[in-house]
Amino acid sequence: MASQRMTQTQLVRSLAESVEVPNKTARTFLENLSALAIGEVKKNGVFVVPGLGRLVRVDRKARMGRNPATGEAIKIPAKKVVKFRVAKAAKDSIVPPKKK
Repeated sequence: MASQRMTQTQLVRSLAESVEVPNKTARTFLENLSALAIGEVKKNGVFVVPGLGRLVRVDRKARMGRNPATGEAIKIPAKKVVKFRVAKAAKDSIVPPKKK
């Protein structure tokens, strides 16, 4: 059974309660953080959230692919994509590494 994901409102309330600020302040902080992250990735290609991970812009090379319906070979053009790379500490605390 999968539990419900946290909504934006729940995130704002939880953040506001933990740092003892009004909900409006917490919402403004989250909006500014996301705007800052987007701006930094556009400008520098990377935005790091310490302890959580990094948002990075990656250049994908052009490649050959296949149309699954017809099997015809098609050329997939080069493009830029955004990925989130989880920090090792966060990953290990969520999914502990296997013992050898």
